[in-house]
Amino acid sequence: MRPELQAFERLVTIISELRLQCPWDKKQTIESLRYLTIEETYELSDAIIDGDLEEVKKELGDIIMHMVFYSQIGYEKGAFTIADVLDSVCDKLVRRHPHIYGDVTVENEEDVKRNWEQIKLAEGNKSVLGGVPKSLPAMVKANRIQEKARGIGFDWDEQAQVWAKVKEELQELQDEVEQNASKEKIEEEFGDVLFSMINYARFIDVNPEDALERTNKKFIKRFQFLEEEAAKLNKPMADMTLGEMEAIWQRAKTEA
Repeated sequence: MRPELQAFERLVTIISELRLQCPWDKKQTIESLRYLTIEETYELSDAIIDGDLEEVKKELGDIIMHMVFYSQIGYEKGAFTIADVLDSVCDKLVRRHPHIYGDVTVENEEDVKRNWEQIKLAEGNKSVLGGVPKSLPAMVKANRIQEKARGIGFDWDEQAQVWAKVKEELQELQDEVEQNASKEKIEEEFGDVLFSMINYARFIDVNPEDALERTNKKFIKRFQFLEEEAAKLNKPMADMTLGEMEAIWQRAKTEA
């Protein structure tokens, strides 16, 4: 037996044993695991952002374990088995890659994406955007919406057009702010700016979620450097002037 198949069989056996013998594992339901799975997914995301492949390996193990756990519960309920889960995704992959398993010809990645969305519609999806989870974080959702729209050809032709749209949306936001528009109107225009920036990110091959998270991590690192330096001076940050904090912040850019 191939080592990966042997390892997978071992995991399935362990999960089955834990469901019979461990008090905590016995109590778990699909609903109770949901929050833990979300947490594990974010931990995997952190490891990917940090470029820590050893941690990526560990987090992938946790997520695969969760998938087997869900399947074990499904088996106990008589709903589905791990074999059903795997066969289902294998069937879908074959069906949605007719250029590999059929007689369809594609020229590039865009053709593949376009075929994928058309096949999903043929399978019964009422909308190209119907597969975007409602509970996705807004930035990730916006990116997925735009990718799916592009998959059927609804997109700008050139990068310059997208940047012009960003500038247009920025001006509209500024106009509403200067005119003291309602909070709702300003919020709407601000959302348009964010949406257009996420769209532009696609055209310059930047993942907006990754970019923002890296900026978050950079800010946290520099801010914590500022806190440490303030502590060394025995001076609460609340008592420091903005100029004092800015001087330390500039040091953080090179030292933190």
